[in-house]
Amino acid sequence: MEAKILIADDERHIADGLQMLLADDGYTVETATDGEAAWEMVRQGGFGLVLADLRMPKVDGLELFARMREAAIPSELIIITGAATVDSAVTAVKEGAFYYLEKPLKIDSLKVLIPKALEAFQVKQANRALEERLASMTRFGDLVGQSEEMRQVYSMIESAAPASASIFVVGESGTGKELVARAIHDKSNRKKGPFIAINCAAFPREILENELFGHEKGAFTGALNEKPGCFELADGGTLFLDEVAEMEPDIQVKLLRALEQRSFRRLGGKKEIHVDIRVVSATNKDIGKAIDNGELRDDLFHRLAVIPISLPPLRERRGDIKILAESFLRRFAEENDKPLMGFAPDAVEFLHSYRWPGNVRELKNAVERAVILARGEQVTMVDLRGHELMTSDEREIRLPVGTSLEAAERSLVLKTFSFVDGDHTRAATLLGKDEEWLRQKLSRLLAPDAVAVAT
Repeated sequence: MEAKILIADDERHIADGLQMLLADDGYTVETATDGEAAWEMVRQGGFGLVLADLRMPKVDGLELFARMREAAIPSELIIITGAATVDSAVTAVKEGAFYYLEKPLKIDSLKVLIPKALEAFQVKQANRALEERLASMTRFGDLVGQSEEMRQVYSMIESAAPASASIFVVGESGTGKELVARAIHDKSNRKKGPFIAINCAAFPREILENELFGHEKGAFTGALNEKPGCFELADGGTLFLDEVAEMEPDIQVKLLRALEQRSFRRLGGKKEIHVDIRVVSATNKDIGKAIDNGELRDDLFHRLAVIPISLPPLRERRGDIKILAESFLRRFAEENDKPLMGFAPDAVEFLHSYRWPGNVRELKNAVERAVILARGEQVTMVDLRGHELMTSDEREIRLPVGTSLEAAERSLVLKTFSFVDGDHTRAATLLGKDEEWLRQKLSRLLAPDAVAVAT
């Protein structure tokens, strides 16, 4: 259906005459005799073209044009002007109006302009529809990407979100497992309920049990008040258990029971507390090896993985790298008030050639740093590669002479663990130890601080 035309002119005979003339040519035409009335009609939409007199009561043609631009109304505008206001009409054209015509109007010129203006409007509409379709293809909640691998993830989320079955997300560190969990929550009928996330690798065994299930007053020394755990806090919503394979075996047993019964007891409590939650779990480990090594109970995995979702690493969806990088650049440029015009060619080449072992998280941090440090109009390869040359504060530990070996070891282990974002495998490798040694060491190092916090 062809878009309508609006004629806005305070001279009624001109508006009515143009309406009859254009109606004879098959156009659908409406009229307004002042700018305010014209604005109210334009706001309702449906007009492909507005013919507006430059001088009108209440709102003139230039003000009408300014309002249309501010509201992003795509209708084309032809200004009708007298000889005394041609300069203003020319300025309007330079700012985006389609054209201007001087009075007295030359009907032949008008009839040539109208189909061109309506065609321009249709092109705008087609481009807008294309942009919306591309946006829907590249973004799903906070997840970004249009690769076939990501489209499969989107499809899985769409299918699984309405149900209440437990979902298990597998993917390397930095691939966006929590974003998947949030997308599932936001697409579910629990979206108005809470979304509670906990990283199971961040707590020693004693503290993790307390974080999950809470405690009653007097359950242990220093428990001066009762405290609800994540299971209670997530009631009516979604509980996200990140790095679930890092749990100690006895905690896994208690978790399995809580999932099967949908109830649990607080530490020091006797009453069964029933909850209605949806559990989404995640790990960066190889599931088969984790089960074979006894790190993850087989029965717990099957209870958690009613619906498994595999999140691909960034190196396996290289077509998404530039899309992600541009999304991060727009976000951080706006946050830092930097009018950057995108990535320079050498930066684009680097984006595609680098392997991004830290996945989306590493890419995000690299772009944020590059945006902050960039001095030109574009982000260059030098700006991006700066993320590989981390500051001494990030990669080094400086200890004063006289520091005890125990304190030095504590600083080294904790700094390394923090540097790899809590990845036990990478931290153990960097330290030249095995994972079991690292877990025991962290348990001893963190226990005093954790107990101090609990008490």
